[in-house]
Amino acid sequence: MSIDTLVYEKKNNQARIAALASGEMRELEIVDFTTAGEGNIYLGRITRKIDLANGKTGYFLDIGDSREAFINAEENGMDELVATEGQSLVVQVTQEQRAEKGARLVRSLQFVGEYTVYCPYRMTIEVSNKIEDKLKAEEYRQTVLDNTTGQEGWIIRTSAVDAEVEKIREEMEFLRNEYEELLRKARQRKAPCLLRQKNNPLFDYINRNKAALRKVVVNNHNNEEEIKEKTGEEVLVEFSSSPFEDYGLEDAVLEALQKEVKLKSGGRITIEETKACVAIDVDSGGDKANGSLGRLNMEAAFEIAKQIKLRNLSGKIVIDFAGVSEYRYLKNVIEVLEQELQKDYVKSTIFGLSRGGNVEIVRMRRRPTLRDVLTEECASCQGTGRVEK
Repeated sequence: MSIDTLVYEKKNNQARIAALASGEMRELEIVDFTTAGEGNIYLGRITRKIDLANGKTGYFLDIGDSREAFINAEENGMDELVATEGQSLVVQVTQEQRAEKGARLVRSLQFVGEYTVYCPYRMTIEVSNKIEDKLKAEEYRQTVLDNTTGQEGWIIRTSAVDAEVEKIREEMEFLRNEYEELLRKARQRKAPCLLRQKNNPLFDYINRNKAALRKVVVNNHNNEEEIKEKTGEEVLVEFSSSPFEDYGLEDAVLEALQKEVKLKSGGRITIEETKACVAIDVDSGGDKANGSLGRLNMEAAFEIAKQIKLRNLSGKIVIDFAGVSEYRYLKNVIEVLEQELQKDYVKSTIFGLSRGGNVEIVRMRRRPTLRDVLTEECASCQGTGRVEK
């Protein structure tokens, strides 16, 4: 099912965005505007250097966040620099801080627009793989190439498919100016400081779901005009003072924090988030009367893909399907899982079956999981859920 409704609720320094398909919550993002969000650009100050494995080097930086952020020197072309404590660097957040780990940084900046992504430190022009019309993709690539100046790179987004050429040109010029303005700020300011905050993530959801989007619900009149400008008359912009409550989403948020998810077939899925990985177990629930294990596992594959996106599970994910551990029995189940995860804007890779018969997935880590955002570790049991007798 495609996303047809977005619900946006902002209170103080926090916003919640729910993406609905036929009334069911499929995605949920909670944004804390006081922390170093993914895509934000900072002037950071090096606080210390650390030696990594295989002779590699990393640096911790103060970017004004509650924890020091980290940058890998080799991955960011810093191995040739003589970086010293106290030195200032312009950096961008690629992974937000989570649990006990600080944000992850890069030096290769990206400025995300509606149709393009400006990469001032790259020299390539890439086109989204999701643009299926290859002739159109080449036309857009040529348009960007004709308007490229000097050493710079661009990524043409899927949303460019419906864009006029002139709109793309205007955006390219706008993003270049944003970069020049950022450099001017960096020369004038003292680290640590925020140089550029990423645009409201609500507009990322609008851009990703334009094809089927029919309604956007907000609790702030300030966003209405900009939303109407981006969506046109086909999308209804509705105001509600408490949209999550009005759309019955408060209970859905609480459900997304539960370890167990019940399946219609009578089985259940158990999701355990640990520091090493996310472990997902599919269980028949002792009742096989409602269908075979094959149908149970197929239903579970759809639900697991949904839960991965909804809870923003990332890193290594290990799935133990019910009753079987051989590829010939799970081939169709894995194919469904792969098809569903391809619809996700965050990249996932399925590595097939392990020797133990588990399906292994790695999903790119970008934001904290829903559990990390909404809960904290229990002081009594340190997150184990158990205490001494």
